[in-house]
Amino acid sequence: MQKTRRRLGIFRVSSAVLAVSALVVGGIELMPAAEAAKTPIPAHAGNGGIHPVALSPKTAQDLAGWAKARLALEKQRKAHTLVVHPAVPEPPAGQADKAGQAGQAKNAAATAASAKQANAARVAQATQAASVNAARTASVSSAPARTTSAQTVSARAVSVKAAQTVSPPKVLKPLATPSGTTALVLYDTTGPYGQLGELYAMAVANLSGHFGTVTTKPVSAYTAGMTEQYTATFYIGSTYYGGSVPDAVPAAFYQDALTTAHPVTWMGDNIWNMANAVGVTQFEQHYGWDPTNSYFAPNGSVGNINQVTYKGQQLTRTIPAGQDGGVLHPALVSGTGFPQVNQLAQAKDGTTGATTPWAIRSGNLTYVGEIPFAYVSESDRVVAFEDLMFDALAPQTAERHRAFVRLEDISPTSDPAQLRSMADYLASQNIPYGINVIPVYTDPNGVYNNGKPQTVTLAQAPDVVNALKYMLAHGAVLMNHGLTHQYSNVNNPYTGVTGDDFEFFKAHVDAANNVVLDGPPPEDNAVWAQSRVTSALAAFAAVGLPKPTLWTTPHYAASAADYRVLGQNYTARLERSLYFAGTLSGGTVDSSRYIGQFFPYSVKDVYGTSVLPENIGNYEPLPYNNHPARLPADLIASAKANLAVRDGVASFFYHPYYPVAPLQQTIDGIRALGYTFVGPTDLAQ
Repeated sequence: MQKTRRRLGIFRVSSAVLAVSALVVGGIELMPAAEAAKTPIPAHAGNGGIHPVALSPKTAQDLAGWAKARLALEKQRKAHTLVVHPAVPEPPAGQADKAGQAGQAKNAAATAASAKQANAARVAQATQAASVNAARTASVSSAPARTTSAQTVSARAVSVKAAQTVSPPKVLKPLATPSGTTALVLYDTTGPYGQLGELYAMAVANLSGHFGTVTTKPVSAYTAGMTEQYTATFYIGSTYYGGSVPDAVPAAFYQDALTTAHPVTWMGDNIWNMANAVGVTQFEQHYGWDPTNSYFAPNGSVGNINQVTYKGQQLTRTIPAGQDGGVLHPALVSGTGFPQVNQLAQAKDGTTGATTPWAIRSGNLTYVGEIPFAYVSESDRVVAFEDLMFDALAPQTAERHRAFVRLEDISPTSDPAQLRSMADYLASQNIPYGINVIPVYTDPNGVYNNGKPQTVTLAQAPDVVNALKYMLAHGAVLMNHGLTHQYSNVNNPYTGVTGDDFEFFKAHVDAANNVVLDGPPPEDNAVWAQSRVTSALAAFAAVGLPKPTLWTTPHYAASAADYRVLGQNYTARLERSLYFAGTLSGGTVDSSRYIGQFFPYSVKDVYGTSVLPENIGNYEPLPYNNHPARLPADLIASAKANLAVRDGVASFFYHPYYPVAPLQQTIDGIRALGYTFVGPTDLAQ
């Protein structure tokens, strides 16, 4: 007699820590077709996606150290004792080509001019401060007032450092987007937490891949005039330069960011260094605010900012204590000679109720007061950034809101009657949908079969195959969801049974009942992954089902090598994904450091693969692994938050062993928000 169990939802990594040969069936009972059982409901809870941490355990540790270091440096900057040394790399060894020499000459000239101008601005500021302050008033009550004291941040001492090794820029091919749309993504790589820069850069690059061609490179590799070569430039300030860490941002970038007419989006740190480089007064007159008088902890604490309001939507912001580096409170100025600052989004402190601009824009510059890619959720403030991408890369985009549903974890032991019931309901609503099918069910240790190993293939489940064909005739699109959706004969992390466990990644449950990702299995490589894909596709072909062109990774976790293999076999992945350190630099991939990401629209990601969105999760009626239940109202609330994305998708999945009623409630609620349901192939358009 089989045990009752509850199927996994979206796997969620703990916030405390943050595919070989053809299928081997020797020693495992192949269940005769006549004995094919109905799918038992899994007893374990988990989640096939990304926890709000969105970071590996090591990266989460890095983030805690980074937040502490940032606030320590800010304390010095506030006290005007922080010395920022510009890093001026020497020319590379050997004979540089003429273009390289010209770029170095421009950078050297810009550095010298910038340093001279910055120092002159500081001297002049002391005498100008009184008259300037008299001419302006505080522009918003939420922003800290401009002080009347002169800017006395220590002058930038020009020092020549050894040449840095600069990786060549990574260029990604675009999706089917308007020709000519290009993005330059610049990121920090230096300092004790320089590795965070690449992770954040991948997140921005992935989103940019929705719009066109993307080039990523360390900011230290920037040369004069590059902003003119791209539709828009994004800089991710993740290293707080100062003290022992020289400013790796070339003076040429500070100057070009000021003078270009192309959009520049700046996140996080070092905007005050730009103001010092171009002259604080000039920056104020150009943009209407003073970064040198703006702080993440203006009152000595980052506070409890837990909400961001954008386009009428209240988005969440939930970061564990000790890992929050804060949101920059911009010191806005107004008066004669100062442009108006457009406050795009407002951050709110949940304890005091105080608000401050979260994202602002004036002229060509959009500034976001934090890097919003850590500790994200389906209704998170990252949604605001995902929409701001349109302003930079596709400002003429019309409002459009689409929705998508897929039925999850269908295997040879699924109940054909339940599958047909789901098909009938969705067809009655004229809703196209996806069906994620696992072609081989296996319980290698007999966990749900009285200790007797059991394996069932699609060929041994003709009633299920007929139900799948019925679904395909009633609006479904076949999708591949792994080969077995489990790994070997071990608990990974639950039972070793299909649907319960990871297939392409190792994991365990810790003593606090958190799921922890451990990394790819030891045999992981492209050959191993390809063999599992080949076996899965053969299983579909053997029963006359069409070849799936879409894939969803079991529990949304695989290695960089696996993702590339999947891209070679399927038109797109429909899922959330992991992005590993080393991917952009072209060096050795570090599987212990990664960032997880999900999207509100289709993208071409840094692996060169197309990824379709799943961004609002799934129905899960009971809590699991320290995560609350997720009911139709929660999915609908996430869909509402995502209305902030002007051309976004509300994409979710549902397990067909649950009753139809919660699915109907979810669909009705999403439709009432103005979404139109489309099929998976429409999501790439």
